[in-house]
Amino acid sequence: MNPACLNLVEKQFFTFGEPPHELVLESGERLGPVTLAYETLGTLAPDKGNAILVVHALTGDSHVAGCYTQEDAKPGWWEIMVGPGKAIDTERYFVICANVLGGCMGSTGPSSINPVTGKPYGVSFPLVTIGDMVTAQKALVDHLGISRLLAVVGGSVGGMQVLAWCARYPEMVRAAIPLATTPRHSAQSIAFNEVARQAIMADPHWQGGDYYGQAKPDLGLAVARMIGHITYLSNESMRKKFGRQLKSRDALSFHFDAGFEVESYLRYQGNKFVERFDANSFLYLTKAADYFDLDDYAATGPGGAFKGSRTSFLVVAFTSDWLYPTEQSRALVQLLKRSGLDVSFCEIQSDWGHDAFLLPSERLHTLVEAFLSRIFRENLAGE
Repeated sequence: MNPACLNLVEKQFFTFGEPPHELVLESGERLGPVTLAYETLGTLAPDKGNAILVVHALTGDSHVAGCYTQEDAKPGWWEIMVGPGKAIDTERYFVICANVLGGCMGSTGPSSINPVTGKPYGVSFPLVTIGDMVTAQKALVDHLGISRLLAVVGGSVGGMQVLAWCARYPEMVRAAIPLATTPRHSAQSIAFNEVARQAIMADPHWQGGDYYGQAKPDLGLAVARMIGHITYLSNESMRKKFGRQLKSRDALSFHFDAGFEVESYLRYQGNKFVERFDANSFLYLTKAADYFDLDDYAATGPGGAFKGSRTSFLVVAFTSDWLYPTEQSRALVQLLKRSGLDVSFCEIQSDWGHDAFLLPSERLHTLVEAFLSRIFRENLAGE
C-alpha cells in the first residue's frame, strides 16, 4: 500500500447541454452534449459555504490530489497543497477540480465522439476559449447546488481561468488565488505556442487532425512538449539539474543521440507526455490560452473587468518565471487595485521557473493557508 494514498477519490462525470440546449461558445457555435470529468475531496458544509474550485494548468486534469486506490504509485498533481491538514485543507474545505472543456482526460474535446457522425470530432471540434471552459465549470458548480464559491484557485492557464471566473461571475467568487499567471499572453508566449503547434501539424501522422484509430502524431507532440517544458523551467534550474553534464561522463559522443543530460531529460519528458495526452487537445488548449485577454471581459472598456466585484485576491508570482514574469502579475495587481478590490501580492524567491507553483514551497503553503483561513473566518462571520 502507498502510505501517501490514504485519501481516496473517485473520478465522476457530469453531462449537460443536450440538444436543443447546447452550450453556446464565445465563437457563436453550439456544442452539446458536453461532459466534464471531475473529482471532489472533503465534505460540503450544510450551508455549502466551504467549496473551493481548483482549476488546472494547460495539460493537467481533474486528479488534483488523493489516489484512486491504496495501491496507486502516484497521487494527484497538487498533492503537496491539497489534502487533510494541507494549505487547501480538505478537513475544512470541499474541493472540486474538473478537467477543462477541450481536454482529453474525460471531458469533451476533439478526441470525443461527435454524436452526429459517430466518429471523433478531430478538428471539426469548435475552438473553445478560457471563458468557455469557465462557463462549463459554472454548469458543474450549479449542478452541485453551490451558489457561491469560497475561492477559485489555479496556476498558469489555471490562473487565467481564475481571472475569467472573477470577471464573468463576480457574485459567485468570494476569493481568488491566481498563481504564476498573466492577464494576457505576450507575443513571445504566443510564439512559443505556435512553434509547438506547428511541430504537431508538421508530423505526417497528424493527417489534418484525423488520426484517431491510426498512428498518432507522437513525434510532433513530443517535440511540442519539449518546447513547452523549456519555458516551464529557468536557466538556473537547468544549470542546477544538468549544467553541461554528459550522459557518458568521459567523452563527447560525436553523434546526434542525446549526449547531454538535458537532451535526455527533454526527450524523456516528450515521450512520456504522448502516452497520456491528445495532440489535438494540445492544439486547442494552447490556442485558448493565446486568445485569453482580460480586457475582453471589460464591458466598460480596458481595466473594467472587475468593476462591481467584491472578490478578495491573493496574487503570487515567482522570481525566475520568465514565461509569465512578475511584471505581468504586478500589472494585474494594479488593475485590481484600481477596481477598489482587496488585493494581497507576493513575489516568491525561487530558482525553479514557471513550474515553481507545482513544487514544494513553504512560503506558498503559508500564504495560501493563511489567506484561505482569513476568508473562511470572514465568511462564517458574514462579512
